[in-house]
Amino acid sequence: MEQELAELKKQVLTLQKELSRVSDEAEIRKTHHKYGYYLDKCLYNEVVDLFSNRPDTFVEFLGSRYLGKAGVERLYKKRFAQTFVAGRNGPVHGFLLDHIMMQDIVDVSASGDHAWCRMRALMQAGTHHSIEKDFPMGHRQWWEGGLYENEYVKEDGVWKLWRYRYFPFWHANFETGWSKTKPNYVPWPTRTFPEDPTGPDEILERKMLWPDTRVVPFHYPHPVTGERINSDDLRAPKYGEGVQEGCEEPLVLELPGGRKWEGAEERESRKGERVLPELVQEKAKE
Repeated sequence: MEQELAELKKQVLTLQKELSRVSDEAEIRKTHHKYGYYLDKCLYNEVVDLFSNRPDTFVEFLGSRYLGKAGVERLYKKRFAQTFVAGRNGPVHGFLLDHIMMQDIVDVSASGDHAWCRMRALMQAGTHHSIEKDFPMGHRQWWEGGLYENEYVKEDGVWKLWRYRYFPFWHANFETGWSKTKPNYVPWPTRTFPEDPTGPDEILERKMLWPDTRVVPFHYPHPVTGERINSDDLRAPKYGEGVQEGCEEPLVLELPGGRKWEGAEERESRKGERVLPELVQEKAKE
């Protein structure tokens, strides 16, 4: 009886741990999707409030980095708000900026307070012809495809955005498609804050726009082999050529100050660790 009770307690503890992991993954997924809905409607105050106040919080975007909560506010409340909605918080009539978030892969650390998420975004953006004369961009409509490799931190039981990395790796005018996208479709930042009042804190040697097809490093190892992908395999040489001098170097995800970035360890449970499915199966046999 005592042995059975001890085994039952062990199963309960394992079940609690597994349910916590699943619950955390769901909360992180919801947090990012909520971020996307706020972003769609230019609700930049609400976007910024999703971020942690930690001093090492940052957003990496278009080969540059915005550091700390002040940098995050500068990006969303100043650069984006001034560009898209004349500085207000919320949408303006006739401007479309929808972000479809999908293909999310979430991993939570064993400690339960740090998480990673890789997610794809497909953006449909542009203006209605009726606001062409009033809107600074005139009449435009375009597509954007991007990839997130983000990190989250749990503070006081709440998951918050921490290290956000967004790579908008392809753009296309609606009329001509991505086969004729002009080089440097989105201008790269050339000045930092405060020289540029809405600029980043750092400019990185990490530029990537279509037709560049290098791979954004994965935060997770291969689910079967447990291995990381060879860095040369993440590069994109010309068709029929191997990786050689002149080929763009692989992308590297790093932290401010040149600190090494560590991705998630393998978090898939091994056989016997997931007691919920086993309990359900046993119950079904009865």
